[in-house]
Amino acid sequence: MSALTDHAKNLLARTLCGRTPTTPTAVFCGLGTGGSDPTGLTGEPVGNGYARQRVTFTGTGVQTNAEAIRFSFIGAVGTLSHLGLFDAAAGGNPLTWGTLSAATSVTGSGTVTVNPGSLTMTGD
Repeated sequence: MSALTDHAKNLLARTLCGRTPTTPTAVFCGLGTGGSDPTGLTGEPVGNGYARQRVTFTGTGVQTNAEAIRFSFIGAVGTLSHLGLFDAAAGGNPLTWGTLSAATSVTGSGTVTVNPGSLTMTGD
């Protein structure tokens, strides 16, 4: 996942120019139906137990999620095809987004899991 949002590109630009931007103190992962560089993830579910999940990364170069990321649902939310990172559990600024390797259809209660090490952040 390396599609940076406009907000993240601006953070990087300020850093490269020797300025000190305010960087996220925590990162939250969300699921949705689409995405774009200006807005990040789009089509996040509303209700039915959906909530962004905090994610911790590990690595010295390429960053990967250190633990499983679990989204629990109590009802149907449709087909989710994208994943995004934010600097807040709700609202906040979008940081990056990407397409899931396979879309998942949530038709009732259950859990969608992103396994440890399967979410990667690169500088590409």
